[in-house]
Amino acid sequence: MQRIILTISFLLSPGFPSQEDIVWFNGSKGVPLDQQYASLGAPEVLLHCPVPEGNSTVGWKMSSTFRGILKAVRRDGSLVLQNASLAQNGEYSCHDLATGRLLRRIHLKLGYPPDKPLVWCWSTTYPAINCSWRLETKTHLPTFFSSTYRLGMGGEVKECVQATTVANSCSIDNVQMFSINPYVLNVTAVNPLGAAMTHYYFFQNEILKPDPPEDLTVSQIPGQRKKILLVWKPPSSWKFPEYFPLKYLIRYSRDGTNTSKMTRPTEQTSFVLTGIRPGVTYHAQVAAKDFLDHGEYSPWSPAASGAAWMPE
Repeated sequence: MQRIILTISFLLSPGFPSQEDIVWFNGSKGVPLDQQYASLGAPEVLLHCPVPEGNSTVGWKMSSTFRGILKAVRRDGSLVLQNASLAQNGEYSCHDLATGRLLRRIHLKLGYPPDKPLVWCWSTTYPAINCSWRLETKTHLPTFFSSTYRLGMGGEVKECVQATTVANSCSIDNVQMFSINPYVLNVTAVNPLGAAMTHYYFFQNEILKPDPPEDLTVSQIPGQRKKILLVWKPPSSWKFPEYFPLKYLIRYSRDGTNTSKMTRPTEQTSFVLTGIRPGVTYHAQVAAKDFLDHGEYSPWSPAASGAAWMPE
């Protein structure tokens, strides 16, 4: 069958919209609002209208404007939108031009199918893992995510706990530590135009990154003019420090300079800085890492400042 496409035309009445036009357009009670999804940039988006028997003359309107009637584009009453763009999002309605009767309402939503989520995972403590993801391209449509994981290729599939189905993160508890098999996280993005999946492989000891140490203080040491005392606490999120100790790196600088120095790693939660200048303020920060050198150092703690003891 030969397909006939007519040209879109606007029938503009003087002073449009008239009160009659508005009443006609708003007379939508009892007609359900259908959802239709289409891809942005599509050469054509087709909106179908149930043409009354024996009458092929229908008109279309868009709710966001009263600029006129979009007259039938095809003989079957369907409307063709070309080069789909966000400006064409909205509610459309088709009507019997002879009687003004509303035939169908369509809410058109334009967007993109999701691409493969970009996934990354990290662990702030044994044996828990946090994972997040994002989409490189904004979909402009409601997009939902599901996430599962397993140990090795043949392991039992379990849920990675999300706060909601639209959340872009999940958490895993009770990970089997020091496994010789990697964990596999499966994140799937779904919207009305499609679905995309990413598999992410990891070993916990490789993605370990503690939170910063806490409560860092810089104190004077009575009688010591070239020494200051640094004291801090392990990150409160780090579980079982007695079984999984941390090591610490200290970064410090003298007030008024842009250069800093670092100490060698220490297992203690205190450190005496020596050889500093009397009467000068020093700024210090601490970072933590798994004692066995797995993973990465934490971010630096908030800075603390202080100067050495000075005789009165």
